[in-house]
Amino acid sequence: MSESRPPICDYEGSDYQEKFWEHGSREYEDRVEAIALKRLLPDEGFRLLEVGAGAGRNTSRYQGFQQIVLLDYSRTQIELAQQRLGESERYVYVVGDVYRLPFAQEVFDAATMIRTLHHLVEPQNALSQIRPTLVPGSTFILEYANKRNLKSITRWVFRRQVWSPFDPEAIEFTELNFNFHPRVVYKWLKQAGFSPGRKLTVSHFRINLLKRLVPLNLLVALDSMMQPTGDWAQLTPSVFQSTSVEGVPGHVREGSIWRCPECGSLDLKKTKEGLSCKGCRRIWPVRDGIYDFKNPV
Repeated sequence: MSESRPPICDYEGSDYQEKFWEHGSREYEDRVEAIALKRLLPDEGFRLLEVGAGAGRNTSRYQGFQQIVLLDYSRTQIELAQQRLGESERYVYVVGDVYRLPFAQEVFDAATMIRTLHHLVEPQNALSQIRPTLVPGSTFILEYANKRNLKSITRWVFRRQVWSPFDPEAIEFTELNFNFHPRVVYKWLKQAGFSPGRKLTVSHFRINLLKRLVPLNLLVALDSMMQPTGDWAQLTPSVFQSTSVEGVPGHVREGSIWRCPECGSLDLKKTKEGLSCKGCRRIWPVRDGIYDFKNPV
C-alpha cells in the first residue's frame, strides 16, 4: 500500500501560463529571472532536470545542455511545454510527483527548481528526493519565495501584518503558497547534501506602480546590477540560490534514467503501453511523447 503523501498544488487545466505570464504584466519578473539563471547555470552540461517545469517558460534558457528533462505534476502544463518546444530527443516530458521522483541515482549533472518550492508542504522531503538523482559536484539552482523581504518587513514594522518576517517558520499566505526564511532554506539544503554557494536577489522592483512608471529596460538593468547583493542581504521577494552537490565530482551514469516511483525498481522495460516495472508489475504509460508517472495503467 502506498504511503500517504502531502497535498500537492495541481495546475491541471489551469490558464496560469496565459493569465499570469503572457497577459499578467510579468515581463519584468521574467527577464530578471532569466538574468539570474544565466549567471548561475554552468555554460554546458549533459542532462538537466527541470523540476516544476510548467509550460516550459525557462526551458529554452538551458542552451548548454544536451538533454533536458521537464517534470511537472500537471499533464496539461507539460502538454503546453511540448507545444512550445516541440517533440525532440533533446526534451523528455514527464508527468510526476516531486515527492516520488521517477529517476535513478546520478543521472543528471544539473537541476533547477524555479517558482516551485513555495507550493510545497514538505520542502525538505522534495530536496532530499532531488539530491540522489544528481551527480556529486553538479549544480542545483533553487528559487524560493523569501518571507524576509523589504515589503513584509515594512508592513510588520507599521503593524500592517501580524506575522513577523524574522520568524523562521514558513508562512502560508494562501492555500499551498508559502514564503520561507532564507536561513531555514539554507539549513534544508545542507541537510539534504547540497553545498550552498552564490545567492542572487531578484525582483527588487516588484511594485506595480514602479512597473507602470519606469521604463522596463531601466528596471531590468537596475535589478541586474543589484542581484549580486544577495550574497550579503536577502530583502527581495525572490531569491536564487546556487548549490553544488556534495561528494567527489563524477559523471552521469550511463543507461536508463528511470526508477519506479512506487516500488523503487530500476528494472523498467519499454512496451507498447509504456514503461513496465518488473518489481511491482505497474505500467507507466507513455502517450503522445509524454511519460506519465502519476496514473499507471
